[in-house]
Amino acid sequence: MNTTNNTKSNILIASITPYFLDKGFVWFEENIEKILLARYSQSFFEDNISFLEKDKSTNFSQFLRKLDEMGYERVFKVSEPGEFSQRGGIVDVFPINFPNAVRIDFLGNEVDSITVLDIKVENEKKSNEILKKRLKSQKLFSDIKGLKPGDYLVHLDHGIGKFIELAKFDLGAEKAREYYVIEYDQEDKLYVPLGLERKLSRYVGFADPKISRLGSSIWQKTKKKIKEEVEKLAKELLALYAGKEIAKRQPYDTDREMEEQLRAGFIYEETPDQAQAIEDIKKDLQKQKPMDRIVCGDVGFGKTEIAIRTALIAASNSRQTAIICPTTILANQHYNTFKKRFERLPVKVTLLSRLQNKIQQKKLIKEINDGRVDIVVGTHRLLSNDVKFRNLQLLIIDDEQRFGVKQKEKLRQERPSLDVLSLSATPIPRTIYLALSSFKNISLVQTPPLNRKSVKTQVLPYNAKLIKKAINFEIKRRGQVYYLHNRVQTIEKIKRDIKKLVPRANIASIHGRMGEKQLIRVMDDFQKQKTNVLLATTIIENGLDLPKVNTIIIEDATRLGLSQAHQIRGRVGRSNTESFAYFLYQQKSFSLLAQERLKALEDAQELGSGYRIAIKDLELRGAGNILGKEQSGAINKIGLNLYSQVLSEAVEKLREK
Repeated sequence: MNTTNNTKSNILIASITPYFLDKGFVWFEENIEKILLARYSQSFFEDNISFLEKDKSTNFSQFLRKLDEMGYERVFKVSEPGEFSQRGGIVDVFPINFPNAVRIDFLGNEVDSITVLDIKVENEKKSNEILKKRLKSQKLFSDIKGLKPGDYLVHLDHGIGKFIELAKFDLGAEKAREYYVIEYDQEDKLYVPLGLERKLSRYVGFADPKISRLGSSIWQKTKKKIKEEVEKLAKELLALYAGKEIAKRQPYDTDREMEEQLRAGFIYEETPDQAQAIEDIKKDLQKQKPMDRIVCGDVGFGKTEIAIRTALIAASNSRQTAIICPTTILANQHYNTFKKRFERLPVKVTLLSRLQNKIQQKKLIKEINDGRVDIVVGTHRLLSNDVKFRNLQLLIIDDEQRFGVKQKEKLRQERPSLDVLSLSATPIPRTIYLALSSFKNISLVQTPPLNRKSVKTQVLPYNAKLIKKAINFEIKRRGQVYYLHNRVQTIEKIKRDIKKLVPRANIASIHGRMGEKQLIRVMDDFQKQKTNVLLATTIIENGLDLPKVNTIIIEDATRLGLSQAHQIRGRVGRSNTESFAYFLYQQKSFSLLAQERLKALEDAQELGSGYRIAIKDLELRGAGNILGKEQSGAINKIGLNLYSQVLSEAVEKLREK
């Protein structure tokens, strides 16, 4: 490693925080005295800077710990801002507030020398943008709620270990702190303070991982090798998506008056995540590059409102919006919601589905083609060749995991500059992968609405007495029940069986082979509480918002995929009433994979766990269909979360070249 002749008498190292990343090198030079003074009166500066002086005493181990706490990543060899490496008493660190990396040579606990290295920042602004994105992705990956002893965790600097417990330690002068205790090879333990989760992520892989050894350089070497391999994959993916990268369109303007009017009609309080997602979308639409964003949030967390706000921006710019839903029932519900929200604004909303007869459809299609419709809600019917939009610019895909790749790409192939907003409670693994690796932007809506309660989930063997008790309990409190039986041939027999079990139940049934108008009529009766038990197939999994339905019974849960089961559970608990989900199984069909799926549902009962479910779903399905076998080996070595971070950063760097 080359060094310059430039030695320094001191060095300030700033923490990797958005506040400091928004400042430039010059700001730090001009304000160094104020910053150092602020340490004594403001805890932010005390916690987020480290100042070293030549020939002055500095506790070596505490300095390394401080670098870790300030977000610096330990690597084998320093090359980028925000990294550090250590060999014996020599520490190379690349401060985010200095144009070069520096080498700090310690003699015991004294700084012997500070040397400027010949490793420079090529572009300060771009470097800081990459670091900001890394902070965001670390936040995304460090969702480690619900940890259980024995779960595997990946520490960015130390590798893969086993979570043992959360323990509290009294450190004398300091007040007691809680730590994640992680066990490594040879039973070495690492103590990570609560609040430093950004360095931790769950291990998601496709085989049991090899536990790392603390203090060894093997982990840094492994990361270095995988980063080199990932650069090749990043180049391939960038080439694959090159067409989408070069597409451009006119940026959107904001009509603040219409925006405020629409916002005033929202009867709930926006959650912080909702507000952030809306802000993310606005920024996307102000660029020339077309938007490709996925909003991932649990059912009932306000994704539809985000879609409504986005559609307004398009309408106020005289651009059409198409909203595609997987079922007629959901399209009908969205149409009613959008129509009500836009009723006081000069925005025309219409519905195109099989509910209309051919004459009605023909008339609507002409209005769409002529540009007399601003927002059209529909099913796959919107993808038909006879639907020609005059000025389509925004495509909103609801429950995007229900659509195939060809369906999702049809409109975009015709219009490469189309803006796409996808909504999903449990994004399919490929979508997660693309979102995490910079080809899609992702907004997580994880904050539950005010007073929302989690759904109490139980996985149990099939039991008629339990079914009777659950339905009676719900009817007694004047609520409603979904009963899922996924076989059309026997659905009427089950209806009679439930009636025998609970004579007071008023039961209706729906399935996919019923006519569209009959389906809507049955759902309308259920919504108006003319019936209190709805016997249904998986047709109910998509987006139905009925606040009185607070119990769901799934008769044979082993037949459901993990993401599908989570979607169906989300059909209840849409209000502040305590709700219940019973996942029942027959012992003979309770395979190991089914056990894992249902256990994952039980483990992820808390509100906002859809993203975690999607990651677990990816783990259970395997890597082959998203990355290919050549990548799965690398994923197993460092875990999917860290792999995706590395890939995302590689893509960003290549884009900047």
